[in-house]
Amino acid sequence: MTTATRYDRRMYALMNRREAAPLYRTAARRRVLVAAHVLLTAAAATTWLAMVVADAGWAAFAMLGLLLPWVVATGGINAATRGLLELRGRMLDERQTAERDRVRAIAHRATTGLLLLGTAAFGLLLWTTDVRADGEVVFAALFTALVVHWLMPLWVAGLRAEDDIRTDGDDLP
Repeated sequence: MTTATRYDRRMYALMNRREAAPLYRTAARRRVLVAAHVLLTAAAATTWLAMVVADAGWAAFAMLGLLLPWVVATGGINAATRGLLELRGRMLDERQTAERDRVRAIAHRATTGLLLLGTAAFGLLLWTTDVRADGEVVFAALFTALVVHWLMPLWVAGLRAEDDIRTDGDDLP
């Protein structure tokens, strides 16, 4: 087994802090946290697309307003999963490594399904109407797919996290 570096120990300590525990203590709270993160991500992605594609000046201020709540929600999910997706493999035990693999597989299947639905809907729209895809629409669709693909493992891990049963005496392995 590879020894933990100073970075590994620091990340492990950061991911196992309990200050945000009230956000994710129960399954219902974790679901709300993940839903809030999904909504904040959608709002931030939409705002960013408005800024880039539509050249909306107001969007930069909206992005700044969304940034802090998005970071807090991301941190809450990472804390609920004890850094399952953020820690290096050498810092995870066998159970955590297996759970990370399951989370990634479920997220991959979910993302594939969403991409299939989106592609079919967009193809049907182009086939049945006079609407033609221009570069901005295609860019927005690709950007949305990228964001969902990037964050789906985090959302799945947050939804699959179990209630905390650790005691205060549990420390770094």
